[in-house]
Amino acid sequence: MADENAAGGTSNANAQQGTTPSFNLIGQYIRDMSFENPGAPGSIMLGGPNPSFNVGINVGVKKQADDIYAVEITLNAKAEREKNVLFNVELIYGGVFRMKNIPENQLAPLLLVECPRLIFPFARQVLASVTQQGGFPPLMMEPVDFNAIYMQNLKQLQAQQAGGATGGAAPTPTVTN
Repeated sequence: MADENAAGGTSNANAQQGTTPSFNLIGQYIRDMSFENPGAPGSIMLGGPNPSFNVGINVGVKKQADDIYAVEITLNAKAEREKNVLFNVELIYGGVFRMKNIPENQLAPLLLVECPRLIFPFARQVLASVTQQGGFPPLMMEPVDFNAIYMQNLKQLQAQQAGGATGGAAPTPTVTN
């Protein structure tokens, strides 16, 4: 009798494993990286006021196979001092994720919030290393609230749809096939 219960429990666990939602990070990569230091070597020898920084971030998702998605973070950072560009860097850093048994209504938030949150520290490290190797102090980005970005983009999309607006280039919280 004990063997039947143990076997039944194992069979039930295997059945649940086949339908349990899960996501895994398969790998990470740099798809594109560009660093420009147009005033070198003078730009690293100049003193003066602190530079101004302009940093942009975007998240994109592309379905690769039935349960495989590529999530890419695009980081753009530009430093200027007195209208002179000190450096300009662009990084597209991605991760490949396997999604299994994720309900459709939870897929976009998972891909556009949780997945970027997992790979962002690695992208931030690459950005810091590149700026440092370019002759500047490492650019240490603050942590990013990907949920706030997702919610803001979702509200913009809903407002555009409600107003029938067709203009604007706001990123949309959707998954591309």
